Amino acid sequence: MVTPVGMIVSIVIAVFASTGFWAFITERMNRKDTKQSAEGKMLKGLGHDRICYLAKEYIDRGFITSEEYENLYEYLYKPYRELGGNGTAEKLVSEVNQLPTHKTIGE
Repeated sequence: MVTPVGMIVSIVIAVFASTGFWAFITERMNRKDTKQSAEGKMLKGLGHDRICYLAKEYIDRGFITSEEYENLYEYLYKPYRELGGNGTAEKLVSEVNQLPTHKTIGE
């Protein structure tokens, strides 16, 4: 005689062993990876755009304030680099690193 616990165990084993179950899990994981990849690409693109825009502004102005540098480097460039970004933004940030630093804009 099959006990209720034995029947539940059999059902659980059958579900986990089924090919359809693993296909479903794999498909869900792939969809999630694709979405994260698209989000990562979008974030990297937005970071690149903002870094390039700000860096060009500071380079044209000829100096950068301490606060501007912290915002550019710590909150935009470092996360951008962690996402795998480089190239033009990296070149512009290295140019910004050569600029004189002022405490405030009116200084």
